[in-house]
Amino acid sequence: MYKNLLLAGAIAITNTVNAQPALKVIKQKEVARIEKTLSADNMEGRAIFSKGIDKAADFIAAEFKKAGLQTVPGADNYLQVFYVTNAQFKSGTATVNGQSIDDKKWMLITAEPQVSINEKSGYEITRIPAGAEFFREAFKAVGSGKNTLVLVDPSFAGNLPRLGNFKRAMMESKANTLFLLTDATPETFNVEATHTIQKQKLQNVVGMIPGKSKKDEYVIFSGHYDHLGFGKPLNGDSIYNGANDDAAGTTAVIMLSKYFSALKNNERTVVFAAFTGEESGGFGARYFSQQFDPTKVMAMFNIEMIGTDSKWGKNSAYITGYEKTDMGKILEKNLRGSAFSFHPDPYPAQQLFYRSDNATLARLGVPAHTISTSKMDSEKYYHTADDEFETLDMVNMTAIIKAIAISSTSIVAGKDTPSRVDTSELSR
Repeated sequence: MYKNLLLAGAIAITNTVNAQPALKVIKQKEVARIEKTLSADNMEGRAIFSKGIDKAADFIAAEFKKAGLQTVPGADNYLQVFYVTNAQFKSGTATVNGQSIDDKKWMLITAEPQVSINEKSGYEITRIPAGAEFFREAFKAVGSGKNTLVLVDPSFAGNLPRLGNFKRAMMESKANTLFLLTDATPETFNVEATHTIQKQKLQNVVGMIPGKSKKDEYVIFSGHYDHLGFGKPLNGDSIYNGANDDAAGTTAVIMLSKYFSALKNNERTVVFAAFTGEESGGFGARYFSQQFDPTKVMAMFNIEMIGTDSKWGKNSAYITGYEKTDMGKILEKNLRGSAFSFHPDPYPAQQLFYRSDNATLARLGVPAHTISTSKMDSEKYYHTADDEFETLDMVNMTAIIKAIAISSTSIVAGKDTPSRVDTSELSR
């Protein structure tokens, strides 16, 4: 019964655009093949720096080639290589107001082997007060690209050592972030630290279809292909396959690349990107975003966790940051008369607009949103070893990919241009 209802929904979507021939490219069997491959055990959970994630990247690149995508200008292939650094602490000392402080009361996040900092170094000063979302605020400070002194309320003493996780993978940068556990602004401070720095390779997978009349305007479809690798065993299974998070979004990106290649009506240049490092700090999206003039990016469709039903059931999804641009209304207009519906993000307290790979470009004013169905208050297999292919609904997922394809066509064709994000209203 449910299968018939879903098929009826997919048929209704197809009828909306007069049985558009290109939609036939988005086949359930093909969706399942790609999803199953990306979330297979031999991908080893697609953790960064692993053989599994390299294998996944090669698979995605091969699918882009089959779709007939071009590489981005200046690239020899679809792999967009960049580097992050791993910093291992060797030694260091710190004083505040002339008094030595314990190593547990400070943390320096740096990509430099030797660092010397004092009150005359010109660091921007920020605070993480009691009651704040500690790791969110810490991440913003580290990602600001500025030399920053962060004064941390003593109530977070237990969390401060965990900031060492930032050192395991950092974007190459000359900016340093010094965290001091204190409830008062120090009059003087001095930190000397030595680290061993190692460069590590990461890679996005990126392809494109050049536009016709508006080739310097870009529409981006993206999803992250990394996941957590191995984790706590569950019934003897320690592989975190990440079928929904986010092999599902990556599968959608691949299928959309095939769809638009078949459609052949993109006046704007369409870029398809599978990001790495989302689970570790959004490294792939951050590097990718630096390659574009944000004023020329007309829209970004980031696709995250679409393999399960939304809170509204079948044939529905939500758009993060819905209220920040009119992009959602454009998508709804293009789906009018179909069985599919988009909704505003029902989990605003979780700040999902800022937690996925759309955020970097959104902060630069781009109408960049994430499309998802994940029930973030009750997603049973989120970040567990049970996030496997068998838990996903391929019929519904195929319908969602078709809906994204149809809803985006007027933007890709250059007929609609979403309003920009007002960056003055964004949370920092």
